[in-house]
Amino acid sequence: MPAVSPMNLPACPRIALTVRVKILVLFLALSLAALAITGYFAFSAITDVGSYAQGSSQALGAGVVNDSSTALLSLGEQYLVRVASDQANFTDVLFEDTDTEMNILAAQTAQFQRNAPVISSTPAYPENDPPPNPLSGAVLYFAPGSTATSDSQEARTLTGLAGALKAVYTSDDDMTSIYIATDSGMFLIYPGKGTLPRDYDPRTRQWYVQAAAQETQVWSDAPYVDADNNGLIMTCSQAVLSPAYGHWVIGSDVSTKTINEDFIGQALGGEGYAVLLNQNGNVISDPGMSAGNVRWNEPFGPENAFSSKDPGLIAVATNMTAGRTGIETVRFNGTETYVAYAPVSSMNWSLAISLPVSEINGPVEKFTGKIADATQDTGIHITAQTDRLKTVFSVLFVAILLFVLLVSVLLSRVITRPVATLKEGAMALGDGNLDYRVEIRSGDEFEDLARSFNTMAGALRENIENLKRTTAEKERYAKELEIARSIQTSFLPEKMPEIPGFDISAVMIPAMEVGGDFYDFVPVRDGRWAFVIADVSGKGVSAALFMAMSRTLIRAGLESATDISAALSTANLMIARNSPSSMFVTVFSAVLDPVSLTLACTNAGHNPPFVVRGDSGEAVFLQEHGIAMGIIPDMKGTPEYVQLKPGDLFIMYTDGVTEAFDARYTAFGEDRLVQAAKKSRALSAGEVRDRIIAEIREFTGPVPQSDDITLVVIRVLPRT
Repeated sequence: MPAVSPMNLPACPRIALTVRVKILVLFLALSLAALAITGYFAFSAITDVGSYAQGSSQALGAGVVNDSSTALLSLGEQYLVRVASDQANFTDVLFEDTDTEMNILAAQTAQFQRNAPVISSTPAYPENDPPPNPLSGAVLYFAPGSTATSDSQEARTLTGLAGALKAVYTSDDDMTSIYIATDSGMFLIYPGKGTLPRDYDPRTRQWYVQAAAQETQVWSDAPYVDADNNGLIMTCSQAVLSPAYGHWVIGSDVSTKTINEDFIGQALGGEGYAVLLNQNGNVISDPGMSAGNVRWNEPFGPENAFSSKDPGLIAVATNMTAGRTGIETVRFNGTETYVAYAPVSSMNWSLAISLPVSEINGPVEKFTGKIADATQDTGIHITAQTDRLKTVFSVLFVAILLFVLLVSVLLSRVITRPVATLKEGAMALGDGNLDYRVEIRSGDEFEDLARSFNTMAGALRENIENLKRTTAEKERYAKELEIARSIQTSFLPEKMPEIPGFDISAVMIPAMEVGGDFYDFVPVRDGRWAFVIADVSGKGVSAALFMAMSRTLIRAGLESATDISAALSTANLMIARNSPSSMFVTVFSAVLDPVSLTLACTNAGHNPPFVVRGDSGEAVFLQEHGIAMGIIPDMKGTPEYVQLKPGDLFIMYTDGVTEAFDARYTAFGEDRLVQAAKKSRALSAGEVRDRIIAEIREFTGPVPQSDDITLVVIRVLPRT
């Protein structure tokens, strides 16, 4: 039996349906399918909910209670760790502030040591006659065996720092006292309470010995009893070494009470128990720490966390001294307690916050109880609503089915009628009938679409006509601009003058099709050459025409002139008489004498050129400026003479060079121009010109050129 080719099969009849029929069928199919599927699953679900609601509600409640309890406990632990970290960071910042204050005071102290003594506005009282108000002045003590006297230069220098001590103390509310001790046995302290014991010698104290030995900023290893009746304190000290006076040690005290109340005791609104440990596990501060009956000259033995018999507390202390962050659960005084800890990095200490577990579990249990009650109420409510939904859904199913059928018929008619009208209009436009208009009065988006369609047809017709006219005008204007550009280019010298001993190059790059800049080389008497560069105000065709007139008048005056300044004055008179309103031209003229290597320069309001010396690379700008041509008829320029040397580079330019802008509207500027000239001063004039133009292009990047760029480079060749 021969195979049947697909090409030989009979074609199936194609059923053509209108848009109206397709919309009607689609709406009905989607509606019936949706209603049928929804009805089936809804009735099945409603039937099952009645028997299943109570059991599932209880199971859901139990799961939520368990998950919520676990999640809330986890969040509570995370919160405690975050609080510990935040409080440790806060404590870190406070201690760093003290370190910063000490560094500032140390720098000021070093400066005082180098200078003559000054009298401070804050008085320093002798130890036997302290101020009535300790905050009104400092007290100067002399330790037993001191070799210093109150009228010595060192004493007068030291007391001059009383104001600095007061300033630091006043700026830091957490500071207990601040002082300076010297190798000679003097001790200046603020506030001046005058209560130090007679046998107190600061040179024997740990804070003095450590700072003098290390010559760096140090903190005391553990709290100790203050000799000035301030209780337990921690001291930050720093030595300042002077060739004249030896060691001066600056110290500032912070009481453990202040550390506990202001630094670490603010966590959890005062509910938590905060402890600060040093790197050895010694307790630096806790709410119950006090000096007791220990005197200032007796050692104070702080509690050490590793002395505990509880393995859990020892493990926490191990993690804290290792600089870790975390949370543990331990039994403390018979109570299950959370201990969250974090390092105080700058001090190599660690901060711990403890809170009874019940403080977290209590609210969690209360919250989960509410969830269980709400779950039970929800199950009862679901059961009652299930029966009601069955009845309501049955009625709605029938009503929606009838409504969808009616709406589908009406909507298909409303939608397809305007579509057919728009189709006819589109076909007419496609056939080229741009006068065709559609009429739709539906009062909806189709009417707006018809109005837009008619507007589009009219606009399309008008745009086609305008495009024809605009294209013709643009082609004519472009051709005229091209002719103008060619004419303007012909005004510029065709080649550089050949002057023995000199290498000359120039370029003019207009910002538009035509520009207002020009340069010229004019031979004058006695073998000299006049170099002219100019910039006409404005841009475009008007600037180009004004440039042509100005260039002609200036060149004509220079070619036959015996006096260059007089020739430029005559040209200015002619330009001023014939210039349009508010137009002018800035001009710089330099007459070169190749024999004497001199330039006689006249500046009429132009950017000052500069010379890059070949031997030293120094850039020297010309100083004379003058008034631009065309502003006033009577212009008298003052010539400025420049003596050139072999290897020198003379740069003339217009403001289009220095005012080339990048994307951030930053100008190229004279500094970048000078640097570009210096880097390329050993190259030929043409290479110097190209290097400067390349650096301008690299600086501006994709930003369009905003002004004409003109550059003239004169290089004095080295003598052989």
